[in-house]
Amino acid sequence: MTSKSLESLPLPSGQRLVARDDGASLALHLNERALLRAHRRGEVLVPHELELKDQAVALWLLAYWCFASDPQLQQQRVQLEEVDPALLANGQLVGTGESLRMDRSLFWQLPGTFLRGLSSADYPQQMVMHATGRRHPRRAPKPSGEVYRRFDANLGAWISLRTLDIDDDLARFNRWQNSARVAAFWQEEGDLSKHRQYLEELAADPRVLTLIGCFDDEPFAYYEAYWAKEDRIAPFYDVGDYDRGIHMLVGEESHRGPHKVASWLSALTHYLFLDDPRTQRVVAEPRADNAKMIGHMQAQGYHKAKEFDFPHKRAALMVQSREVFFERCCLA
Repeated sequence: MTSKSLESLPLPSGQRLVARDDGASLALHLNERALLRAHRRGEVLVPHELELKDQAVALWLLAYWCFASDPQLQQQRVQLEEVDPALLANGQLVGTGESLRMDRSLFWQLPGTFLRGLSSADYPQQMVMHATGRRHPRRAPKPSGEVYRRFDANLGAWISLRTLDIDDDLARFNRWQNSARVAAFWQEEGDLSKHRQYLEELAADPRVLTLIGCFDDEPFAYYEAYWAKEDRIAPFYDVGDYDRGIHMLVGEESHRGPHKVASWLSALTHYLFLDDPRTQRVVAEPRADNAKMIGHMQAQGYHKAKEFDFPHKRAALMVQSREVFFERCCLA
């Protein structure tokens, strides 16, 4: 299934959004319950009898449907007799009167049902000193369990992120790190004891969040999301207080390929921007000779800012800004 043939959209809640669109009118159902009916007046959707108390949920789901069905759609104009002021305050709606609209770049910045569990968003800022001598914000406690879930309409599969559980994931992590393909770039081959120590050290480090990526709940990848200000990358660029960095590996051969990278890399980046609105950039430092990964990242909007030397490798600084990610957002 692709977004062009989208007929229903599963939601992280377990519900399913179903649409009937004949070109002149659109009807949305949440499971078997009628949610919203609207007719089209040119490029404008005009909902019928949508009460003020129902606008928040109905219009969020309408926006989700519109933007997931058409990844190139940048805005959807709507006409309402009365508008819930809260929807203008949180960016779900923009404009007034005949210019009232839902905006793609704003919609995907709303956590909605995609962000799961705790986030860093509401953690207050307090500057502390790192052992390296750099001042940085005190970091929020790490989340546990699933942190992100979205049905990728382009891929026709769930993409989700959960925190790594050392007891459950150690054998899987060990197998992935000992594969020749992964070892060529990570250089972390070893036995279970070495990898348990590696993961326990990261679990105790407030700088790093270890994540497992899943397609349809099948683990396929390992990620490290780190706060760049406290990381070894900080001296090599003008690092921001809330910049995040990523290390990535795909462990399962069956989940390789550009279409899969497009899904998981956009989801991982999306999660980090949702986790804290203060995060303005996501960075990565793959080996400079890893042309395939660099190409995948550039295809998803990252740009190569420069090359630089770590003690152990020549690296490429890859940068994705919040502004560019959401302005060019093709999530579906």
